[in-house]
Amino acid sequence: MNCEVAHERIVTSAYGELPDEQAHELERHMTGCPDCSTEREQMLALKVLMDADPVIDPGPNLIARSRLRLEEALDALPPQRWYERLEQRLRNNFAGMRAAPVAACLLLAVGVGAGGFGGYRLALKQTVQSPGGAAAIPVNAKASLQTADTPQLSNVTTISSIVRQPNSNIVEVRFSQLVPERVQGSLDDPAIRQLLMLASENGASPGLRDDSVGLLAAECRAAHGCQGVGIRNALMVALRYDRDASVRRKALEGLRPYVAQDIRVRNAVLEALLYDSDPQIRTASINMLEPVEADTSVRQVLYAVANSDNNPQIRNVSRQVLSRVPEIQ
Repeated sequence: MNCEVAHERIVTSAYGELPDEQAHELERHMTGCPDCSTEREQMLALKVLMDADPVIDPGPNLIARSRLRLEEALDALPPQRWYERLEQRLRNNFAGMRAAPVAACLLLAVGVGAGGFGGYRLALKQTVQSPGGAAAIPVNAKASLQTADTPQLSNVTTISSIVRQPNSNIVEVRFSQLVPERVQGSLDDPAIRQLLMLASENGASPGLRDDSVGLLAAECRAAHGCQGVGIRNALMVALRYDRDASVRRKALEGLRPYVAQDIRVRNAVLEALLYDSDPQIRTASINMLEPVEADTSVRQVLYAVANSDNNPQIRNVSRQVLSRVPEIQ
């Protein structure tokens, strides 16, 4: 057995899915191969760490947002041509002919249920009207403008707009639950921050992501409660995965004060330097790493970029930074 085959079987063996005969061959191979033996130990250690962190079921809010994003993606698909629609209709009709008896029973049941439900809604509508014919205000009606501590954030599905009042610390966030709502409060308010972090994940609206990440980054630059869990994590996610370069640039600037103290931020900036498609972001990443340019991992990345990067400007900037760093004796 060679090491390539052993690498494939190590993963299967770690989960107890390797047949006995292949398991024996793997054991014989690892007795004489320290590299494969080390790899198996690392795989088993990783599995122990993963087992220690249980899988959390997705919440109803995540499911609702995922469904909305799926619907938006389906709506963005190009329309079918006429012959494709005709072919699909013929296939559906053929399938419907075979299921006609069952479909008829289902339609009858649905009709009866819909009739009963419609009668109930009509009666309910009549009961909430005043004697003069004007509709009475429902008991659970809410004001159109809420304070930041009233919304149930677990029920928020989408963020529709973010508006900051001029020369003020007040932000108005409009969001959707069952119906569109809005909330207004200070940037220091936890509810406002939660809504901004939700807006930073809105894949369908680059403008909302740009606004929310810009506000969050400004809070971090001002050192207003930008803890490691929360706003800082949201900015690192935007820096790594957002498709809009403007959003990534704002996220990068928001992380600048934490490069020296947070290794996770430092790693995110190093990833931006290595892999981001925007040269401005890569150049800004090099400049941001100046406080920690003597760090071993930072030096290694700068050496790699200075010697082999395809962008000559990035190579030159990396070499300039390395020239200021004294060699480690």
